[in-house]
Amino acid sequence: MAIPFMGTQAWIRSLNYSILDDWRSWHVDGQVAGYTRKYSHNLTFATVKNAGHTAPEYQPKNCLIMFDNWISYGSL
Repeated sequence: MAIPFMGTQAWIRSLNYSILDDWRSWHVDGQVAGYTRKYSHNLTFATVKNAGHTAPEYQPKNCLIMFDNWISYGSL
């Protein structure tokens, strides 16, 4: 939890967006790659499991898949 997870969650709560899809896992190659929570206004908070402060350094494949889904308007 090197990135301020709790602070980010508090900021999202301050937006008063509704939760559309509560915490669920997303997968890469049949393994849990992280967790997501979807909010109204097209906001998704995603985590990357077993990643440090520079997530792409620790989990490059999972981060690339997450980024590819985001840039193509896909979902995790």
